[in-house]
Amino acid sequence: MLLLRSLLFQIYFWVWSLSMNVGHVPLLAFDSQEFVLNAQRRWARGVLWGLRVITGTRVEVRSPEHAPTGGALVACKHLSMWETIMLHIALGRPAFILKRVLLFVPLYGQYALRAGMIAVDRSGHASSLRKMVADARSRLADGRQIVIFPEGTRRPIGAPPDYKPGVAALYSQLGAPCVPVALNSGVFWPRKGLVRRPGTIVIEFLPPIPPGLRRKEFMAQLEGAIESATAALIAEARHSGTL
Repeated sequence: MLLLRSLLFQIYFWVWSLSMNVGHVPLLAFDSQEFVLNAQRRWARGVLWGLRVITGTRVEVRSPEHAPTGGALVACKHLSMWETIMLHIALGRPAFILKRVLLFVPLYGQYALRAGMIAVDRSGHASSLRKMVADARSRLADGRQIVIFPEGTRRPIGAPPDYKPGVAALYSQLGAPCVPVALNSGVFWPRKGLVRRPGTIVIEFLPPIPPGLRRKEFMAQLEGAIESATAALIAEARHSGTL
């Protein structure tokens, strides 16, 4: 039954995503960032609705008072595709740091550009880092939340932390508070495979780290906050019988 419901959700996900992508093509004719951001939120809500109805996977947002409504840096643990969907809803106007190669995905890339996402060429080294900071500064000035996954890619549950220097560069250059985000999404929506488990995915916004810390101190605080809170959420899921 679990595999069947997971398969049905995957079919729903692709049909819903395709219909939303094709149905909103006319938006690409207009230079309206807000139209595209609103469409992305509708898409995200539809995905989470299907996840709840088909697989029984629900969502809980903890400490939403820490979620920024204006310009801020948001550093989120990355265990699953789920958080790339949920953050469209949990944040007002997110601007994701994403791999430049994603801009070449048909339709998705065009929507990402229109939405003001920040593409990074990982082979560009220093010049790529400077462009990322400049783009992030521009989005921040527009009151948007700069979302970065500090480890750069989805990590298996239990894997040792692997925080990259990009988040520290953004923190030091932007002069904005950084909101750490912990979650247990990988328990219910694994980074690989088809299975989607029933239960409650918890996303937790942690107290913001104020600007102005030295790089080493910032990285220690960020990693400590995210990793300890994520471990607690995963242990909670394990205690509930999900794992």
